[in-house]
Amino acid sequence: MPHRWDEFFKMAGAAGATLIGLLFVAITVATSFSKSHGVIGSRGFLTPALVHFCGVLLLSLQMLAPWRSAFPAGIVLGIAGLAGVFYQIHLIHIQRKIDFASLDPYDRLFYAAVPAISYFGMIAGGIGLIAGESFAPYAIAATTTLLLFTGIYGAWDVTLWLVKNRQET
Repeated sequence: MPHRWDEFFKMAGAAGATLIGLLFVAITVATSFSKSHGVIGSRGFLTPALVHFCGVLLLSLQMLAPWRSAFPAGIVLGIAGLAGVFYQIHLIHIQRKIDFASLDPYDRLFYAAVPAISYFGMIAGGIGLIAGESFAPYAIAATTTLLLFTGIYGAWDVTLWLVKNRQET
């Protein structure tokens, strides 16, 4: 990986790791909810934010690892992207079952479409690394950025929902 990408992936990885830590703070706020209400909300909205932030961390670590060639990183990113696509399909089914949160089309864009595009971008970046294509670092950087902002959007929505519902209890 060209050295000019190092700082980007260091910063993205640090942001992803920091935001993972902040999600644990949000979980402690959620402890006042009934068990079933909190579990449904965390599976449908809090866990995906965690998965997206972990995706950012994975992408960053793979790009900063001292691989002898780009092939292993490409394989890892391709498999992770494929797993992300399947997780996103599963998540869409979970979120449709949740009846306590109404999602407008804009929310659905950030909860379904953008993450799916991100995981397909991860696959494309992995394939690009394997094939030695010059677009690969750009695809991986775009995927990293999309996952980071998607996770922030989801975490913000969950935090607002927790605050609103905590005041009502």
